[in-house]
Amino acid sequence: MSDKNPLEALKSVLTGTARAMASEPEVELAFTADAPSQAGKNFKVPMPGRSLPADQVAEARGFADSFALKLKYHSVARHAALRPAEAIAGAAFDAVENARVEALGSRAMQGVAANLNHALELKLRTDPITRAQAADEVPISTALSLIVRERLTGQAIPAAAAEGVAMLRDWIEDNAGSDLDALSMALDDQNAFAALTQSMLAHLKLTEGEMDPSDEDKAGDDDDSEQEEEQTDEADEAEGDAGQSEARAEPQEGEGEEQEGEYDDSQMDDGDMSEGDMGDDGMQPVNPQRRNWDHLPQSDYKVWTDKYDETVTALELADEEELNRLRSYLDTQLANLQSVVTKLANRLQRRLMAQQNRSWDFDQEEGMLDAARLARIVVSPGSSLSYKVERDTDFKDTVVTMLIDNSGSMRGRPISIAAISADIMARTLERCGVKTEILGFTTRAWKGGQAREDWLNAGRKAMPGRLNDLRHIIYKKADEPWRHARRNLGLMMREGLLKENIDGEALLWAHNRLIARAEDRRILMVISDGAPVDDSTLSVNNGGYLEQHLRKVIEMIETRSPVQLIAIGIGHDVTRYYRRAVTIMDAEQLGGTMIEQLAGLFDEE
Repeated sequence: MSDKNPLEALKSVLTGTARAMASEPEVELAFTADAPSQAGKNFKVPMPGRSLPADQVAEARGFADSFALKLKYHSVARHAALRPAEAIAGAAFDAVENARVEALGSRAMQGVAANLNHALELKLRTDPITRAQAADEVPISTALSLIVRERLTGQAIPAAAAEGVAMLRDWIEDNAGSDLDALSMALDDQNAFAALTQSMLAHLKLTEGEMDPSDEDKAGDDDDSEQEEEQTDEADEAEGDAGQSEARAEPQEGEGEEQEGEYDDSQMDDGDMSEGDMGDDGMQPVNPQRRNWDHLPQSDYKVWTDKYDETVTALELADEEELNRLRSYLDTQLANLQSVVTKLANRLQRRLMAQQNRSWDFDQEEGMLDAARLARIVVSPGSSLSYKVERDTDFKDTVVTMLIDNSGSMRGRPISIAAISADIMARTLERCGVKTEILGFTTRAWKGGQAREDWLNAGRKAMPGRLNDLRHIIYKKADEPWRHARRNLGLMMREGLLKENIDGEALLWAHNRLIARAEDRRILMVISDGAPVDDSTLSVNNGGYLEQHLRKVIEMIETRSPVQLIAIGIGHDVTRYYRRAVTIMDAEQLGGTMIEQLAGLFDEE
C-alpha cells in the first residue's frame, strides 16, 4: 500500500509516532497546504510532495513532534490563567512557553531535535525577523523565543534570524538576563517557568507588573476536552480582540511613568454621547465640489501636530523585491479562499454587466443603419424606419474606495483575508468599468511617536488632542490598473506595519479623496475589527475622545455628503456607528459580505 500511496503511509507513521510521544491514543493527524495548526488532539502538518523529499518530510515530522510535545507537556488552562493581557506580551509569553515544551523533547530525543529544527526553518521563512532592517522591525516574541531556545538547548540561533536577534539581544539580556539564567531550572514546572517568564516580560516593560503564580487556581480542572475548547478560544481572543485591548509594544524612551490615566471602556458607551455633541450647528450644506472637509465645525477634536503624519504608497515603504515576496506569501496563504471569493465575484460581475447591457429602439426615422433592414433598403431605397437608436443605460459612472483597518488587532488571518478580498473585488469591478481605490490606515508608532515627544518637550499640556503620527497608505489609486497594483497589497503581510488605529481622520481622508472625483456615484466601504484606539491619545484625553470624533465624521458623511458609506465589522459591532453596516464574526465571511453589500447598493439603483 505504501508504494501506491506514499503520503498515506507517511501520515500513518506520523500519527502513530505522535500518539506514542503524547501518550494520547486519540490524536488525529492530517496534511494541509495551509499554515500548520493544532486544535487539541487534531494536528495539521505541511504536506510533502508525493515523492517525499527528505527536507519536506523532516518539516512534517517537526510540526507533528512539536504538536505532540505540546499536548504532553503543556496545560492550556494554566497557560490561559497566567497569560498577560497585553497582546505583544501575550505573544511573547506563548512563544517562550513553546520553546520550553520543545526543549523538553529536544533534550530527551536527538531525532526530535533535528525534526524541530527543520520545522523552525520553515516558520522563519515567513517571519519578519528575517527581513528586519532595524530593531523596531524585529518581532519581540520571535527574538525572545530564539534566545530562550538557545539558553535551554544550547543550539545556536538559526542563520536566517541571527541578524534580527542581534538587534535586540543586548536590550533583552541587559534588562532580563537574570530571568533568562533561571529558566533552565524551572524547565519541568510550567507554573514556575510561567512566573519567571512574567518577571522577564515585566523587566522588559512589556507588562505592567508580574502576575501572581497563585492565579493558576483559577484555571480549574485540566480535563482534556476542556483544554481543547480553551485552546481554540484563547487563540481566537488573542488574535481578534475587537480593538478595545489594542496591541501594545515596547515603550519608547521617556514613556511608562508618563501615563496619566487609563482608558476606560465604559466611557465609550452610546449613552455617553450627548445630543449636543452630534449637533448640526455650523455644518455646511452639501456641495459635491467642496474640498474643505478636513475639519468639522463646532468640533472639539484637536491634533497636537500633523507635521509627522504621512500619506505614502506601498513602494515608499518596501522595495519591489519585498513586495513581490510578500504578495507571493499572501497568495499561498489564501489559495482556497481566493477560489471561493472569485466565484462570488464573478456573480457580481454578471449582475453589473447585466445592468450595463446595450439596448436599442428599432424602426426609427434616423440614427444608425439597422443591418437587419438591409434587404428592405435594397428593394425599396426610399422606405423609412430603417434605423436604430441606442437607449441610455441607467448605470452611473462609479468609483469605489475600500478603506482597510491596518491596526495590530487585524494581524494574521483577518488582514490576509481583507487584502485578498479587496484585490479580487478591484479586479472584478475593473472588468465592469467601475474604478476602485484601496487604502489602509494605521499609525507610524506604538503609544505615540514624534508627536508625543513634541508634547513631552512642550511641558505636557492638558488635553492635547490626537497624540500620534498618522500613516495613511495608498495601495491602489482609483485610476491605476489592477495589474500594476496587485503586488502592493502584500505589504499588509509585513508584521511591523500594523500598529494603532485612528478611524475618524482616516475616514475623512478617504472621503476627501472620493469627493475630489468626478464620477456620479461614489461609494466608501470601511473594513475594521474594532473601535478607534491609540494609547497615547486616550491616556491624556477623555476615554471616548477618538470614538466621539469618529461618530461626528460618520454623521457628517451620512447626512451631508454625496458619498455612499458602508461598513463591515469583523468581530466588532459597527452597526452602532454606521447606518448601513454589517457585522461578521468570522473573517472567512469577509469576501462574500463585501460582494453582497456592493451588489445591494447597485441593485438599489
